[in-house]
Amino acid sequence: MSKKLVIVESPAKSKTIGQYLGDDYIVESSVGHIRDLAVVGPGGLGVDVENDFKPTYVVLDDKKKVIHKLNKALKDVDEVYLATDPDREGEAISWHLAETLNIKDQKVYRVIFNEITRKAISQAFEVPGEIDRDLVNSQETRRVLDRIIGFKLSKLLQSKIKSKSAGRVQSAALKIIVDKEKEIAAFIIEEYYEVYAEFEGVVAKLNKLSGKEPTISTKEESQKLLDSLNTEFVVDSIETKPTTINPKAAFITSTLQQMASNKYSFSPTRTMKIAQSLYEGIDIGNETVGLITYMRTDSIRLSDTFIDEAKAFITGKYGKNYYGNQRKSANKQNVQDAHEAIRPTSVLRTPESVKKYLSAPEYKIYQLIYVRAVASLMKAKKTQTTAMLLQNNEATFRVASTKQLFDGYLKLYKVLEKENDVDELDLSIYKVGDVLTSTKIYDKQLFTTPPARFTEARLIKEMEDQGIGRPSTYAQTIQTIKNRKYAEIKEKKFYPSEQGTLTIEKLNQYFSEFISSSYSKDMETLLDEVAAGRVERLSILNDFYQYFMPLVDTANSKMEKVKPKETGEECPKCGSPMVFRVGKYGEFKACSNFPKCKHIKQNENKDKPEVLNTNVICPTCNKGTLVLRTAKKGKNKGKEFLACSNFPKCKYISPLKVEKERCTNCDNVMVTNEEGITYCIDENCGSKK
Repeated sequence: MSKKLVIVESPAKSKTIGQYLGDDYIVESSVGHIRDLAVVGPGGLGVDVENDFKPTYVVLDDKKKVIHKLNKALKDVDEVYLATDPDREGEAISWHLAETLNIKDQKVYRVIFNEITRKAISQAFEVPGEIDRDLVNSQETRRVLDRIIGFKLSKLLQSKIKSKSAGRVQSAALKIIVDKEKEIAAFIIEEYYEVYAEFEGVVAKLNKLSGKEPTISTKEESQKLLDSLNTEFVVDSIETKPTTINPKAAFITSTLQQMASNKYSFSPTRTMKIAQSLYEGIDIGNETVGLITYMRTDSIRLSDTFIDEAKAFITGKYGKNYYGNQRKSANKQNVQDAHEAIRPTSVLRTPESVKKYLSAPEYKIYQLIYVRAVASLMKAKKTQTTAMLLQNNEATFRVASTKQLFDGYLKLYKVLEKENDVDELDLSIYKVGDVLTSTKIYDKQLFTTPPARFTEARLIKEMEDQGIGRPSTYAQTIQTIKNRKYAEIKEKKFYPSEQGTLTIEKLNQYFSEFISSSYSKDMETLLDEVAAGRVERLSILNDFYQYFMPLVDTANSKMEKVKPKETGEECPKCGSPMVFRVGKYGEFKACSNFPKCKHIKQNENKDKPEVLNTNVICPTCNKGTLVLRTAKKGKNKGKEFLACSNFPKCKYISPLKVEKERCTNCDNVMVTNEEGITYCIDENCGSKK
C-alpha cells in the first residue's frame, strides 16, 4: 500500500496526529510559515503595485532545510494531506506549502479539524477537501495591505520622528492607550458626599432627595441635609424581586486572554502559548491527546456532540435540575464563526483527572477552559433581592438584602470566581409603616476618580469591542507595542511613553482615518467578504492604495523632523550642543554636529548596564523571563548569555548562542541555535538572518 504524507505546522501536533493515523501515513511539520513576502521592488514592499498588487514570496532562510526534508518525503508518497490550523492563516500556510513543494503526480487534499483527538482526526481524513482559495485570498489581501501600510508609515516615522514602526492594527491599539492618558490628564477631580443612616444591624444609604438623585457637592450642603434629618425613619416600602443570573458563555480567544490576565496575571502571549500546547497534545498515560479545541476563535457556539456529552455529565454529577442549555445569546456582529468556542475535547477529562500530567500554568488554563465551557450549559443562578425604602422628611434612604435561592452554574463555577452578592441581612422582620430610630447619621467625603488606565485584559476587551484586529492578532499586537517601547506596564496598567504619544500625535495629524477603530473594523468586514467570495481582493487594494498614497506624499512633504533633545552639555571636541540619541543598545549622548563630529559620551553607568529583558517565558519555571546577562568570570568572562530572571530560584541558562548585533526590527536579542540558524528571540517579531 502506498504511503501518504501529512503536513502540519508544529512538531508537537505531528506527534499527536501521527499516533492516530498508523503506519500508512508519514506525518511531518513545516514548523510554522515556510515563506513570506520578499523585501524587493520599490520601497521593499515585495508587492508589484502596478501589476495587480502581485506579491513576490521567498522561502524563509530557516525553512530551506524543512522544504528539502518535505520534498524528500514526497518521493515515497502518492497523496499529500495539508492539515494546518483551521483558520485563514492556516489555509494560507497550506497554500504556500502546495505552491512551494515539488508536488507533481501526488494528489493534494486539505484536512480540517477543530480538535486533535482520535475521533476528530479519523473523521477529518474520511472526508478531505481542497484548499479554499477565498480564505487564502482574504489572508493574502490582509498581508499585502498591512505590508504597504506598515512599510510606508514606518519608513516615514523613522525618518521624521525616529519611531520604529506603525501599522493598521498596532497603531489603532496604541491610539486607545494614548487617548485614555489624555482623558486622565484632562480629568478634574471633584468633591462629593454620601449620607448614611445606621440602625441596629442595618446601614441605609441616601437614595433620593425630594424625589431626585442626590447631588451633594460641598460639606456645607451635606451638613445642611444632616441638620434637617431627625432620628426617626419610617418604612415607606418593601419590595422583593427575583433575579436570574445566566452563566457566561464558553471562552473565545479574547475572553480567555482577559480571564487569564485578571486571575493569574498571564500576558496574552503566554496564555496563547499554553493554550497552543493544550490544543496540540499532552501526554496522558499511554497516549498523546489534544485537551482543548482550537484556541483562536471569536464564536461562542458549542457543538451538538459536546452539548450532549456535557448534559449527561452535568445531570449525572449534579442532578437534572442543574442542566440548562438555555443560552440563546447570538454571536456578535463582525464574528467569523468559523468554528466552536474554546472547550475541552472531552467532558470526562476533568481538570483534577489530568492535573498530574500538566505543568502548573497548563493546569490553570485548562481548568479555566473546562469550567467555563461546562458551566455555560448549566442552569442560571437564582437570587431574591429585598429592598426597603425609609423616609425622613424629604430624604429617602435605601437598604437591600440578597438571598440565594438556587446556586445553578455556580455549583461548578465557584472554583474560579466566588460571587459575593449574598448577605445575611434579614429584612422580613420589618413592615411598611414601622418607625426605625437611627443610632447614627453621618456623611462621607469622597472624590471623583479619573478613568482607569488599561490593563492588558481591558485593552483586549476594548480592541474586541471596537473591532480592532482578530483573535489571532491580539497577543501579537500588544507585544509589539511593548517591544517598540511605545508603552510600558506599571502596576499592571499601560502608560504610553513620550515616543508612543508622539507617534499617535503625528499619525493622527496625517492618517487619522487609517489608525481609527472604525477603519480597522470596516477592513475586517471587507476581508470577511473576500473570505466568503463576495468581494474581489483587487477592488479593496486599489481603493485603499489610491486614497492612501496621496496622504503619504503629503506627510512626507509637510511633517517636520523632530530635533534631538539637547542634554545641556557641550561637545568637548567641537563645542556643539550634545543631544540624546537612541541606538540598538538604548539611549546615549552624542554630538549634534554628526556626522562632522562623531563624539559619543561614554555611559556613566557602564559598569552597571541595565538588564535587557527579552520577555520570553522561561521554559523551566514558567514564571520568570529570559534576560540578557554577562559572564563576570571564568573562560566565558565578558560573553553574553540568556538566563531566567527568577534566579536564584530558577537557574535555567539558555543553550542558544547570543549574537552581538540586536534585531534591526524590534531591537531584541538575536540568537543562533544548534543548526546554525540565527533569529530574533521574540517569536512575534520573526526576523531572521
